[in-house]
Amino acid sequence: MSSSTEAQASRGDVFKWAIVVLLVAVGVIGNNYYSAESLLYRLIAILVLAGVAGFIALQTVKGQSFFTLAKEAKTEIRRVVWPTRQETMQTTLIVLAVVVFMSLVLWGVDSFLGWVVSSVIS
Repeated sequence: MSSSTEAQASRGDVFKWAIVVLLVAVGVIGNNYYSAESLLYRLIAILVLAGVAGFIALQTVKGQSFFTLAKEAKTEIRRVVWPTRQETMQTTLIVLAVVVFMSLVLWGVDSFLGWVVSSVIS
């Protein structure tokens, strides 16, 4: 790819990102300006603007790389071996037992130190 093509693609991307920012700003300002209108109409307008802004953003180089990343992440999630319900319950119970044990230890240390300090003060 020549440097002139890269510069042209870069200028095109900057223009597309400017449109995306403008659409987001129109959504925010419009939502505030039309605050007296029904929430349903404002929500529909925001969703349409977000869809158009997202479509335009996906046409940029960064948008395409984000889309590729999202597809690869979805593939990776399918590869993960999720724990069974029994494994999840056992792990949760172990964590709860450790938390209860540590809270009792800390309570005991706090009580002992409080007793020592009150004995020294008295």
